[in-house]
Amino acid sequence: MDAKTCLKKLNYIGVLAFATVDEFGTPQIRNISAIHYEGDAIYFFTARGKDFCRELLSDGRVQVLGYTKYKEMIRLTGRAKPAPDEEQTKWIDTIFSEQPYLKNVYPGDTRNIGIIFEIKDYSIEYFNLGVNPIFRESYTVGGGSVKEKGYRISDKCIACGKCAKNCPQRCIKPGQPFNIQQHNCLHCGNCFELCPVHAVERL
Repeated sequence: MDAKTCLKKLNYIGVLAFATVDEFGTPQIRNISAIHYEGDAIYFFTARGKDFCRELLSDGRVQVLGYTKYKEMIRLTGRAKPAPDEEQTKWIDTIFSEQPYLKNVYPGDTRNIGIIFEIKDYSIEYFNLGVNPIFRESYTVGGGSVKEKGYRISDKCIACGKCAKNCPQRCIKPGQPFNIQQHNCLHCGNCFELCPVHAVERL
């Protein structure tokens, strides 16, 4: 798996959930399908009068989530900004040609109320619940960065094996200290709660 494959899967899904935060700090989620994928960038259309547009213009931070029928979760985290003025018409025309239903929503020149945003610097988290053990991996594109998450086992480990025995994904391997296989970790925290010497640390 890689970032480019994840983008292809998002394209197949079609309708994606876009999460933002409004002026009051309240989470907001919209389903967006007016999207175009171009290499490592994502372009999407919305109307300038929508709250969604105002939130993107004032902050720009966005998370995009897609879920496949194979139980794959793909989460893209980045910052959206308006595409350059000289490219707006090109991307609007491209998205309207790829999504014919938009001509019914914004007929004729009413499409001019729209604005194209682009996401070029982002991270992607791929999380597959359809395999055993589960599989997760993170990727970056452009100037995106990955925030470390999950758990690790410190040198305080006494090798009692309680964490490994109670791991639902069997992703903790013996050693000194025991080791969590991060690609297979569910981030459930069971090892963290059950360790008798508090050797498990949250990342």
